[in-house]
Amino acid sequence: MGRSLKYEISGQDPRVAASEVAASGWSGLFEVSRAKPPGSAESDADRRMVLEIGFGRGEFLLWMASSAPEVDFVGIEVSFKRTLKMARKVARAGLANVLLLEARAEVAIRELLDEGAVAEIWINFSDPWPKARHARRRLIQSEFVRDATRALAAGGTLYIATDDVPYAHQIDAVLAGQNRLANRYSPWPFLSEVPGRKMTGYEQQWRAEGRPLHFFAYGVTAAGGDG
Repeated sequence: MGRSLKYEISGQDPRVAASEVAASGWSGLFEVSRAKPPGSAESDADRRMVLEIGFGRGEFLLWMASSAPEVDFVGIEVSFKRTLKMARKVARAGLANVLLLEARAEVAIRELLDEGAVAEIWINFSDPWPKARHARRRLIQSEFVRDATRALAAGGTLYIATDDVPYAHQIDAVLAGQNRLANRYSPWPFLSEVPGRKMTGYEQQWRAEGRPLHFFAYGVTAAGGDG
């Protein structure tokens, strides 16, 4: 018998609804999360925002948020169960710079992020949908990357990782086809190792199994159209 899911959250619940984002904007919600006092000298306009899509068990997002309290982090996850479990971890850690949204990434990127709103977008090992007939369900498609590029600030970076070779080929082609993005790892299309990068539990497992890892990093350039 599996363990029952615990719904209580000890501390401030970092989950937000799409309707709240639409009404208050991310900066307004982070002000509430940080309980910023009236008349505070700190300028929210100076805070960078970083997004992780599909945070899974949450190690990577927790590591980033703990390492950079001066940055606001948004985690988007389609799974209610994973979002709830991550909310409990964020609350226990007392991280006021993390907000979580349960939503489809394609919708959130398109409808809930203003142009140039985020400094970085991280997508670590999204479902590769390995069967050919399911390839259209993969997250990294041209339309999604165009929307992600629009949401990135000038000089911002889209980071993507996968352990699936056919998916890596697709990611490479989609990213290379977006004319507002430039490969930060050029002349190599990707790296198999990134020094200093936090390794998740899944990544450790896949390395132990000998799976080939592919890390992409594409930055927004000033020139170019919509791709």
